[in-house]
Amino acid sequence: MTREQYILATQQNNLPRAENAQLYPVGIYGWRKRCLYFFVLLLLVTMIVNLAMTIWILKVMNFTVDGMGNLRVTKKGIRLEGISEFLLPLYVKEIHSRKDSPLVLQSDRNVTLNARNHMGQLTGQLTVGANAVEAQCKRFEVRASEGGRVLFSADEEEITIGAEKLKVTGTEGAVFGHSVETPHIRAEPSQDLRLESPTRSLIMEAPRGVQVSAAAGDFKATCRKELHLQSTEGEIFLNADTIRLGNLPMGSFSSSSSSSSNSRQTVYELCVCPNGKLYLSPAGVGSTCQYSSNICLWS
Repeated sequence: MTREQYILATQQNNLPRAENAQLYPVGIYGWRKRCLYFFVLLLLVTMIVNLAMTIWILKVMNFTVDGMGNLRVTKKGIRLEGISEFLLPLYVKEIHSRKDSPLVLQSDRNVTLNARNHMGQLTGQLTVGANAVEAQCKRFEVRASEGGRVLFSADEEEITIGAEKLKVTGTEGAVFGHSVETPHIRAEPSQDLRLESPTRSLIMEAPRGVQVSAAAGDFKATCRKELHLQSTEGEIFLNADTIRLGNLPMGSFSSSSSSSSNSRQTVYELCVCPNGKLYLSPAGVGSTCQYSSNICLWS
């Protein structure tokens, strides 16, 4: 035994021992212990219930590593498959469907698409309703799928139609409230072209001339009253192989002998009254207009 061990052993034996020492229990006993166990058990039950609810929600909502249900999170954005309902406004940069399926936007009332600037002000709006499709913007354009050519554009000043052909298939045709400016009006092949004003006049004006031609048919101009052909500075030129003036009034001689020969008359003389009225007079050896000029008194 070393010296240090001997000293320690002798010091412990010489320490006075307390007689009648009171001992106190260490720990939680009684009702405190039971409450602690109860709270621990309640916490354990709550954790189990929360874990079961979390697993049930994950199962019902179909949570996966890629997303939730029909919603998939990809590198390019969010991919949504199937029918989806949005109860609040949707703010996106781009919406497109798959290559083999269309994109359908459906609503019980209407579908409204709004465009705003950086200050939140409304700059454009497209509303598809039950009765009409309304577009509110500074300029509305419809472009072709190939080349991006403008087919239709409208703004506050004018409406432009850029299609190669404008076709109106309505039974009542096209109704214009004001003037129409066009370089060419043409009907469909084997169809008639008709310009009509039911209750008012029809005016065609051009500073360098108006040309009406029928290459393979007749040209007819009919009216109820007078038909005026007027040229202020030029002349009226009729160029045809045969010029016919039908239903001209027939002048007659005052003598009774000449009236009997009118039944066999086949050649007539064209006469003109001082007011420009034309009439026919039976042709003779000389001019017979003076003898049948009484018709000028009736005009």
